[in-house]
Amino acid sequence: MKKTLFLLLLSLSVFAQNKTENVFIITTDGFRWQELFGGVDTTILKDDKFVRNRNRIKNSFFAPTKEESRQKLMPFMWNTVAKEGQLYGNRWYNNKVNVMNPYWFSYPGYNEILSGYADDKINSNDKNYNENITVLEFLNNQPKLKGKVAAYTTWDAFPYIINDKRSGIPVNAAKDVVKADKLTEKEELLNEILKNYPSLASDRHDFITYYLAKEYIKKNKPKVFFLSFDETDEFAHEAKYDEYLFAANTADRFIGDLWKYCQSTPEYKGKTTFLILTDHGRGDKVKSQWTSHGQKVSDCYQIWMAAIGPDTPALGEVKEEGQLFQNQIAKTAAKLLGYEFENGKPVGTVITGIKK
Repeated sequence: MKKTLFLLLLSLSVFAQNKTENVFIITTDGFRWQELFGGVDTTILKDDKFVRNRNRIKNSFFAPTKEESRQKLMPFMWNTVAKEGQLYGNRWYNNKVNVMNPYWFSYPGYNEILSGYADDKINSNDKNYNENITVLEFLNNQPKLKGKVAAYTTWDAFPYIINDKRSGIPVNAAKDVVKADKLTEKEELLNEILKNYPSLASDRHDFITYYLAKEYIKKNKPKVFFLSFDETDEFAHEAKYDEYLFAANTADRFIGDLWKYCQSTPEYKGKTTFLILTDHGRGDKVKSQWTSHGQKVSDCYQIWMAAIGPDTPALGEVKEEGQLFQNQIAKTAAKLLGYEFENGKPVGTVITGIKK
């Protein structure tokens, strides 16, 4: 009897310590750690090949120090996450976050983030249905979370990466308009904009992805949500440093707006953790390779990640020497919700700094 009572009290104590009831995994494609931690890269800024409106960048994001510049560029990261959460990947302090897959581009990266497994067989961005079970699918199969998992993304490959057919997870991506018996006024307007105002960079504008996602969240209150922006990567490929920076700044403001919404909504307030990261790095400025990534471009395995939530200690910018990996996000996300993620593959371990 005493042993049974002890085990019951122990389980209740563990449960009480787990405050997270909702997890949002958020990515901005191909955004470099150099800008996140250093703000505007002055070497790129001086190069006319990459900058169309230098004064606009200077007026918006330039500052005498890296710390001031990064705060202007990513205000949510540095005014909120850096105070209440954690940021990893500043290699100037030898704090490292790496991808494990050998390819250093998007499909392999997103598979690694979501399945926790760097699959060497995934070696292209071709729209093939992912054989690996993602943490989204795993969580959607839990009785308490069934039907409470969703994804909104700019890139059109995500229905395949998440394998919406097998997983049953709703994935709104690219040119997908919202279809429902009753649309909100905002959804109707955003559907109309999506049909009539195509993006010249990505599969659709990131602002459409965000505001459609926010409407879905407000209506359906999902407990697990994947949100992915794409314009940072596309503008970098086009060698448009101006637009790349503004896309990053916009994504940061969207994430901040979503966090503010969550903290003002009973279903999410004090119960929600954001895991924020990128799928791959980019080349080095010295060789003018910042526009590219992949196996032939050095350093693209270098990424960053951030976390904020009720179970995550407020460590801010982690400056100690350390090493984390992209494949650790999936198991960490599940652990925050009280689950041990498994998919039959050797997945990355829980990031104990984010969730002990």
